[in-house]
Amino acid sequence: QVQLVEFGGGLVQPGGSLRLSCAPSGSISSINAMGWYRQAPGKQRVSVAVISSDGSTDYAYSVRGRFTISRHNAWEMVYLEMNGLKPEDTAVYYCSADRFGTRYWGQGTQVTVSS
Repeated sequence: QVQLVEFGGGLVQPGGSLRLSCAPSGSISSINAMGWYRQAPGKQRVSVAVISSDGSTDYAYSVRGRFTISRHNAWEMVYLEMNGLKPEDTAVYYCSADRFGTRYWGQGTQVTVSS
């Protein structure tokens, strides 16, 4: 089992920056990949960024060049650095972890981009 807790959401003006953090606990040594997803009101949850156990990353087209996913000491902490935020980035952001074919989710953190 893996438990995930997200930190760092909030209200930011367009063009601003936020950093989200995700703290995994439990059986973290066998995590294969972790990622960030987001869900806007009335829309499906979609992938934003993923980082694999080998350190490779992948991003949604809409956030490339603005968002950066990283991790600390393997899976002790995973971050999402968000720059150049736009109103369309407003959503609940969820941390995820994949382990032996099971995807675990955090509780989500709200990010609101508005002037």
